[in-house]
Amino acid sequence: MIVEQRRGGYVETVHPVSARAVVDGRLEAAWGPEVETFWRSGSKPFQLLNSLAHLPPASVAGLAPEDLAIGASSHSGQPVHVARVAGLLGRFGLSEAGLRCGAHWPMHEPSARALASGGGTCGVLHSNCSGKHTFMLAACQARGWDPDYRPIAHPLQQGNLALIGEWMEHTPQHAVDGCSIPTFRAPLTAMARAWARLAAAMATAPTELAGRIGRAMHLHPELTSGDERLDLAVVRGARAELAVKIGAEGLFCVAWPARRLGLVVKVHTGNADALAVAVRALLESIEPGVLPGPWGWESVGNVAGLTVGDRRVV
Repeated sequence: MIVEQRRGGYVETVHPVSARAVVDGRLEAAWGPEVETFWRSGSKPFQLLNSLAHLPPASVAGLAPEDLAIGASSHSGQPVHVARVAGLLGRFGLSEAGLRCGAHWPMHEPSARALASGGGTCGVLHSNCSGKHTFMLAACQARGWDPDYRPIAHPLQQGNLALIGEWMEHTPQHAVDGCSIPTFRAPLTAMARAWARLAAAMATAPTELAGRIGRAMHLHPELTSGDERLDLAVVRGARAELAVKIGAEGLFCVAWPARRLGLVVKVHTGNADALAVAVRALLESIEPGVLPGPWGWESVGNVAGLTVGDRRVV
């Protein structure tokens, strides 16, 4: 599969795409060559699952779907996201000073502009990974572990490595992610296998931890993602129950519980606009009509608001 971007009818850029769909542990469909790549934020629901396993059961039972959604998120740093993370820190008796994710400006540009115009600056709560890191810090507090949870040798990260290997049925490699904790490298098929298992959990065990996380991601994509983001557009636009997660450098993961299907998409160039076009085309190839309506990413615009080209799957 290839996504072409055309300008004035001429091909401007070409973005090769690979994708794998798995159902009940078996490869259902394949597009493009198999590749090994980093899971990046596509692993967040599984990292959250590991953190929850180390918290007191009563504490986990009391978590709302919104809490689980922000814990599995790559949020945009909007006020609602910052407030939700701050609330979780307070609930666990933690300080934002303990978060090791680093600070960056909100990915939501209006929120970043509002923060700057009010004389504010960015902090760790604005990091798209602050929800995940809050649960990691809470797990360390509950177990009495070193609060610097970043190294791969840390018990929490060893737990992540083991759990992710189990869900993938593959032992991944690892490197350092953008938020300083380990990220995992594996074939797309292994990633899709894990997401298929998440889809099955949503369908058959919605009250157990994995099912609860997947359901929370479906119910609250505004917390796992943010305004004008691909994750939010897919979940809100789909005529099916989906839990989805974007990852850096052109990665996208889908759990489709009605089909017990996991889908992982990788745009080799990492281009985000091409990813949006590829994701829609792949979902439509699995079930025509599942993602109807206009899809703005298929048009190429300029700063004057003119449509000057298009993106399409060839």
